[in-house]
Amino acid sequence: MKRIVLALLGLTLLLTLIDGKTIHAAEQWQGVDEAVVGKFAREHGREAKKALIDTGEGDLQLFAFLMAGVVGGFAAGYCWRSLLDGKKRKDAGR
Repeated sequence: MKRIVLALLGLTLLLTLIDGKTIHAAEQWQGVDEAVVGKFAREHGREAKKALIDTGEGDLQLFAFLMAGVVGGFAAGYCWRSLLDGKKRKDAGR
């Protein structure tokens, strides 16, 4: 089984390296905003506006979601018992 998986992985890697005409994701797939929302907006005579908070090409968005996940995970981990069991902390009555 391991040999089959390794052979398929190697074959995929080999074909990827040999193919010089790789299509970038941006060229092949449009985002939901462009494909759906933009289409309906143009049909109704509206054009896209500039974003209220410009985050650039996506790295800032990924970092913001990463940090939100870290903070949310820390908060959920810190309050784990009260979230699942409904127990209150001992010093909550003060």
